[in-house]
Amino acid sequence: MAITGLNHVTLAVTNVQRSLAFYRDVLGFNVRAVWPDGAYLEAGDLWLCLSKDQHARSTPHPDYTHIAFSVSDDAYAGLHDRISTQATIWRENRSEGASTYFLDPDGHKLEIHLGSLETRLAHYRANPEKGVDVFGG
Repeated sequence: MAITGLNHVTLAVTNVQRSLAFYRDVLGFNVRAVWPDGAYLEAGDLWLCLSKDQHARSTPHPDYTHIAFSVSDDAYAGLHDRISTQATIWRENRSEGASTYFLDPDGHKLEIHLGSLETRLAHYRANPEKGVDVFGG
């Protein structure tokens, strides 16, 4: 296989300092570099680029497309509480594992999630009535 993983995610933003504060102060990302029109942040193995863009969205897209971040069991409740008071919640959780769905300052749809692909597949194996074909394992 040629693809070995996710290299980085770049988000178009209208205000770099506002977005930087959100990802650093609310979500706990580490700031690695900042320049007038962007920033690099890091969380675990995730490299996130914030890039100022005059065409950045001003409202969330109507579809379900979103980015989900992993969070540890012991950090979930505190992060959920912080997000709930400082961001807009765009969806209630209806899937396996605890999740909080929220918007960043530019309306990018985000999620914090407890679980992994393996816990999700185990859920579907245990609930065949949901009609999901699970491969491997």
